[in-house]
Amino acid sequence: MGGTMLFESTDRYFRTLGPRGRTVMFQLPLSVTVLLVTVLVALLHPGFEWPGPFLYSLAAHLVLLTASAVVPWERLPARAVFVIPFLDCLAIGLSREAGGQHLTVLSFLLVFPVVWLAVGLRRTGVAMAVLATILSVAVPPVLLGTGFTSASSIRVVLLPVILGAIALTAFGVANGIAMQRRLLQKQEADLRDLLAASEDREQLLNTVMDTVSVGVCALDGQGQAVLVNRHLGSRLADAIGSEPTPGNVTDLPVYGVDRKHRLPPERHPRTRAARGEPFTDELVWVGSGTTQRAYSVTCRLTKTSAGGNSGAVLAFTDVTALVTALSAKDEFLANVSHELRTPLTSILGYLDLALDDDGLEPGLEECLTVAKRNARRLLTLVGDLLTIASGSLTIAPRPADLNDVAATSIEAAQPHATAAGITLELESSGPATGRFDPDRLGQAIDNLVSNAIKYTPEGGTVTVRIGATGQSLRCEVTDTGIGMTEDDLAQAFTRFFRAANAHSSVIPGAGLGLAITKSIVENHRGTIILSSSRGKGTTAVLTLPDADASLPSPAAAR
Repeated sequence: MGGTMLFESTDRYFRTLGPRGRTVMFQLPLSVTVLLVTVLVALLHPGFEWPGPFLYSLAAHLVLLTASAVVPWERLPARAVFVIPFLDCLAIGLSREAGGQHLTVLSFLLVFPVVWLAVGLRRTGVAMAVLATILSVAVPPVLLGTGFTSASSIRVVLLPVILGAIALTAFGVANGIAMQRRLLQKQEADLRDLLAASEDREQLLNTVMDTVSVGVCALDGQGQAVLVNRHLGSRLADAIGSEPTPGNVTDLPVYGVDRKHRLPPERHPRTRAARGEPFTDELVWVGSGTTQRAYSVTCRLTKTSAGGNSGAVLAFTDVTALVTALSAKDEFLANVSHELRTPLTSILGYLDLALDDDGLEPGLEECLTVAKRNARRLLTLVGDLLTIASGSLTIAPRPADLNDVAATSIEAAQPHATAAGITLELESSGPATGRFDPDRLGQAIDNLVSNAIKYTPEGGTVTVRIGATGQSLRCEVTDTGIGMTEDDLAQAFTRFFRAANAHSSVIPGAGLGLAITKSIVENHRGTIILSSSRGKGTTAVLTLPDADASLPSPAAAR
C-alpha cells in the first residue's frame, strides 16, 4: 500500500513538470550512477591512473546533463529530446573503452538510455536503442585507436541482443502501463458520468416525489424509513410511517374504518409493509375530533435482482373529502328512500282496494294494473336504495338447501321469462345444504336471474346450476345473451353502473342489482365472479363456504 501511494505521488509530481524538468529527471539517474561509479573506483583502486579519454567522457556526461537542463525543449519538436539518450550510449561506450578492464561494468549503464528510448519512442525507440548500443561498441575503438579485440567483437554482437531484449521488455511494460492508465482514466470518466447521472436521477426522483399529490414513504429491508416526501409531512410520517410499539404512541392516533378503535400494531401499514405484505387502497383514519383525516394506503414491495424483498413503498392518499361526499350521498339516498317508502306503500294499498272493485271497466282496470306494477317496481328500487345506502346487511344464517332457494327464484321468474320468450332451466348435482340466510341468498339469485333474462334476447336460454364441492356451495347462472365487454366486467359491481348496450337497447334497471348481490355474498364470506364475452352470453358464479352435506334439506325435514 505504501509503495503504491509513493508511486502515485511520484507520478503526479512527474506530470506537473515541464519538458526540461522531465528530461532532467530521466537523465539524472545515469549521471548520478556515473559519478558514484567514479568515486567507488577512486576509493577501491587508489593507484588507478585516470586516462585523458576517460576524463573527456565524464565531461561528455556532464555536458549532456547540462544540456538536459538548459536547452528549451518545449520550443523544439517533441522527439528532439531523444538525442540525449542516444548520445548517452556513445558517452557510456567511450567511458567503458577508456577505462579499460577495470570499468567494463559501465556497459550496464546502457540500460538507462535504452529504457528511455524504448519507453519514449515506443517501436522506433527500440530500433534506435539497438542502433545506439551497436554504435556504443563500434565507435569508441575507432575514435580511441584501440582497435577491435575478440572481446570487443563479442560485445558488438551480444550487447545489442541483450539490450534489444531489455528495450522490447521496457516497451511492452510501458505499453501495458499506458493501456492500463487509459483504461483507468476511461473507468474514472465513466464513473464520474455515472455519478453525475445518479445525482441527476436522484434530483429527478426528489422532484417527482415532492410534486405528486400523495404522501410517499420508502422502507428498507429492515422496515426503516429511508425516504419520505414533502407531501407526507413530519407529523403524518410519525403517525403512519413509523412503526407502532406499545411505548411509542404518537399524538396522531391511527384508526380503522370504524373510526373508533385504534389499529392494532400488527395491522399498522408500516408493520404490514415491513413483513412483506402488499395491499391496495386500505382505508385508515388519522387523528381525532374535527381534525381527523381519511387516507387510502397502498403498499408495493421492492425486489432485489435475485427476486427477494429489499423493502417496500407506502403511498398515502388523502380521501377525506371523497369519503365525506360518499357518506353524504348515502345519507341522502337513505333519507330519500325512507321518505318515498311510506307514500308508495299507501299508493299500493289504495290501488289494491281499487282493483278489488268488481264493477271496474276493463280499460280502467288495465290502467290501474299498470300503475300498480310500476308502483311495485318503484318500491323495489326504493328498497334497493335503502340496502345500498345502509352499507351493511343483516344476515340470519340457518340450515337450508340452496336447491330450494334456487327453485323458488326460478318459479318467481318463470312468468317474466315466458313473456320474453326465454327458456328458464334449473340443474342440480345433488344436495347443497349448509348454513346461510335463504332469504338473502334468494334475493341474490333473483337479481342474477332477473339480469340474465333482461339481457337475453327472445329464444335464448337461462340456466341455473346448483352444486356442492368439498366444503363450498356453488350457484352458477348462465345466459345466452348479449354479453359484456372487458370494461363492463371491470365495473359490473359498481353501484348505478349500467353497460352501454343496456342504455342503447332501453333495458330497464338502475344498476343496483349486482352491487346488492355482491354485498349479500360477501356478508356470507363468499365470492362472486363474472365471466363474459361480447355476443356470447354471461356466466355468474356464486360460491359460499361452510357447505354441510349432512344437513337435511328443508323439504326432507318436512
